[in-house]
Amino acid sequence: MKLTLRHALALLSSMLLWSMAGHAQVRIDMDHDWRFRTDATDAGIAADWPRATPAETRLVDVPHTWNIGKDDDYEGVAWYFKSFTVPASMLASHVELHFGATFYRSRVWVNGTEVGGHEGGHTAYALDIGRQLRAGENRIAVRLDNRSGEATIPGYAMRQLASGSVWYDWWHYGGIVRDVWLTVSDHALIRRQRIASKLGGDAASVSSQVFVENVDGADGSYSVTASIVDPDGKTVAQAQQNVSAKAGQAATATLAVTLPHPQLWNVGDARLYQWVTELHAADGSVLDSRSDTFGLRDIAIRDRRLYVNGKPVRLSGVSRHEDSPWEGLAESAGTIRRDWSDMAALHTTLTRPVHYPQNDAVLDFADRHGILLVPEIPVWQFSEAQLKNPKLLALAKHMMREMIEQDGNHASIFAWSVCNESDASLPGGRAYVDAMAALIRDIDPGRYVTFADADISSKPWKEAPVMHDVDFIMANAYFGSWSGSGSDVEAWLDFVDRTYPDKMVIISEFGYPGVFSHDSVSADKARSDNLLQQMDAFQKRSFIAGAIFWTYQDYKSHRNLWPGQTEGYVDHGLVDENRQRRPSYGIYEARNQALSVTTQWRVDAGGLRGFQATVSSYPASHLPSYPMLGYVAHWRAIDDRGQELAHGDEALRDLSQPIRFEGAWQAAGKSAAVHLAVDVTRPDGVRAGGVVSDYHPLNIGSAHFLPNKDEQP
Repeated sequence: MKLTLRHALALLSSMLLWSMAGHAQVRIDMDHDWRFRTDATDAGIAADWPRATPAETRLVDVPHTWNIGKDDDYEGVAWYFKSFTVPASMLASHVELHFGATFYRSRVWVNGTEVGGHEGGHTAYALDIGRQLRAGENRIAVRLDNRSGEATIPGYAMRQLASGSVWYDWWHYGGIVRDVWLTVSDHALIRRQRIASKLGGDAASVSSQVFVENVDGADGSYSVTASIVDPDGKTVAQAQQNVSAKAGQAATATLAVTLPHPQLWNVGDARLYQWVTELHAADGSVLDSRSDTFGLRDIAIRDRRLYVNGKPVRLSGVSRHEDSPWEGLAESAGTIRRDWSDMAALHTTLTRPVHYPQNDAVLDFADRHGILLVPEIPVWQFSEAQLKNPKLLALAKHMMREMIEQDGNHASIFAWSVCNESDASLPGGRAYVDAMAALIRDIDPGRYVTFADADISSKPWKEAPVMHDVDFIMANAYFGSWSGSGSDVEAWLDFVDRTYPDKMVIISEFGYPGVFSHDSVSADKARSDNLLQQMDAFQKRSFIAGAIFWTYQDYKSHRNLWPGQTEGYVDHGLVDENRQRRPSYGIYEARNQALSVTTQWRVDAGGLRGFQATVSSYPASHLPSYPMLGYVAHWRAIDDRGQELAHGDEALRDLSQPIRFEGAWQAAGKSAAVHLAVDVTRPDGVRAGGVVSDYHPLNIGSAHFLPNKDEQP
């Protein structure tokens, strides 16, 4: 077997860690040095590829999608192969092979024996491979199929049958699109934990349901301990419980603590706690550990308003597909961090975020930056017949359960969405929504249930009973394009208000698709005008708790393209596919600031000596608006030679009322111009707003700058 030096060193390091750890579980990275090839005739199984790697493979690392480059539009079967070495001492342990996500349907072999598979392209799964391993060289083969059908999720958008195309809206990326790793365990492991919290008075009750699995051939008794670390890194509580499990069986332990004076997770101000659980053997040795962050917050819907920690909020944000020309769906942490940092700079405090379960890095970012999320499974444009299909309903329930069990501890998630733009208003669709809602309320009763609907904004407007079955309405409203004239939004909002008088509404999609204009330049001008007009209309109605713009970036598709194109990037974003900003980016950023900054100059007989600034948050009637605690104003003044006059910081502890502060410097002279910049940042360092002011002295007939020294009289 040939190994790259990088692979050999990484594998050796992992094995050493495993041997030194004794009983503790170890994770071994498996992302590097896979072989890949397509299988257009689906001949791989008959040709015995599970046992022997075929010719004409190419070397890849994962995460990886084959739909970049020569296989850009390939739909069908493809294979991944990997060889790795196992020491004989590992064979006595419990070994699992983990996939962060594989799109779409997988079958997996280890040393020629099929060990399992998975359907669904965005959730993680693990396979027990211990019995198939042998000392020395081992081999993994993964067969993937990215083709859609009427009962796949995502699948054929059968509501679009009359259009002649039933493919879904985004690109059909296939591949091992997230990380791969091994875990090596002895005796028992922690499968997952479910953290729940409740605020009351000046305290929080927090519990964790810990799911333990005995992977031994004998019964076992264990101790489960927990340490809770506050946002400042201090351990503030501990708990312990004993648990027993029969050989090969699972058991559950529930640990609970009370935290006095909790630090609250808030919009734009994310205070995160950490719950660290350890599983101990009877002799006290650590068998496994798990650490999850969580936030202490109360999110409620009352009187058609959204409340966070008892304060009303109105939020806004942008959606984003996991898609780029360089990585497709197989995104790196760097791409995710770069895009979401830009979305935070656009004042995103709420997003769906898109049609499918998200990478952990996305959820972690939202947790750390106080962004509320409504994750969704990719049931898009499905017909009533599809929604009535028992096979599809079973798959949808399985996907939803996987997503909730994997992501349920994230503080940023406040609701789950069960479908998008499907036939939910018809009887079969309503039955689907109700069945999914019942599942969610059973396994995650602390969160809200909804779905994104486009029929609600399509004429003729009529009441849909299914809207009364969910906790709040999410409406895709493209007035100015698909939903009708831009001016129709006012009458539509009045209709929604009358028809659903007890329902809060979030505009889950609005925006302007480029294909409604002649070219990209004119489309972005229309996009800018549209977003301002629509946001102003939404703002007038207090029952609109949030608005989510579609979309952050252009994304690859076979749909909604310029005439003559059969594939390309949908012109719909504030930035293009390469993240180059359009003019609408700046207009959106300015419109969605939740605070204002104004300045006044302080001038005396000696010249300009400083300024006074006022920072104000917008009232609760504004969209967006939310409490602002712990913000900081940074200011800097420079003269017309580029020399700094002064700078400073001002703590803005609570912007529920306007805050004024002053900055001063020695007079720069009566003829000097001054440039002042004031920026306000959130507690996480993200810019929340600001202002730039230039002072120009009134010297009639002269320039605003001093002449060069050798030109002075």
